[in-house]
Amino acid sequence: MSNSNPIYLRNIKAEDAASLHDLRLRNRSFLQPFEPIREEKHFTLEGQQSEIAVNIRDAIDDKAYIYGVFAAETDELVGRIALTGIARGPAQHANVGYFIDQRHNGKGYATLAVSLCVAKAFDELGLHRVQAGVMPRNMRSRRVLEKAGFRLEGLAERYININGVWEDHHLFAITSDETR
Repeated sequence: MSNSNPIYLRNIKAEDAASLHDLRLRNRSFLQPFEPIREEKHFTLEGQQSEIAVNIRDAIDDKAYIYGVFAAETDELVGRIALTGIARGPAQHANVGYFIDQRHNGKGYATLAVSLCVAKAFDELGLHRVQAGVMPRNMRSRRVLEKAGFRLEGLAERYININGVWEDHHLFAITSDETR
C-alpha cells in the first residue's frame, strides 16, 4: 500500500465476509443492470462466506484472484476487483472484472484499482495479458479501462448473460509489454 494512493488492493479473506456482504447489499440495485442474475443466497452473509472460501481455493489453485479495494485512510472495503479465467501455458492471460461502491464512484478509484490489479497480474502473477468485456452502454466502465491503458479490440455479440439478457460486449485488453 502506498501512502500516495487513496486505495489499496488486498486479497479478500474470510474476515471480510461481513464487509463484503454489506457492500453487496448496499449496491445491489445499482449493480444489477451490469451483473448476471444471482440467487438470493448470494446476498446473504453465508453466501458471501461461501464465495470467499471458493475464492481462496481458486487462488491456491491459480485459477482466480479476488481482491478487495480498500480506502487507504479508513481501511473501508469500497469495492472488489477480480482476475478470473486464468490461462497458463502459452496464453498467460486473465479477465478482469470490478465494481466500486456507488458512494465512492467518481473519485478515480476504479481506474486506480484496475491499474493496481494489472500491475499485480504482470509483476506478481507473471501474466502477459489482461482482458475485459464491457457492455457498449456502460460508458463509465469503458472510460475506466481506457484511462488504465486498455485498448479496444472488438465487439463480441451476445457474449455474456447480464441481468437475464445475452449482452454484446466491447472487448478490451492490455499486455505486459504495453505497460513497460
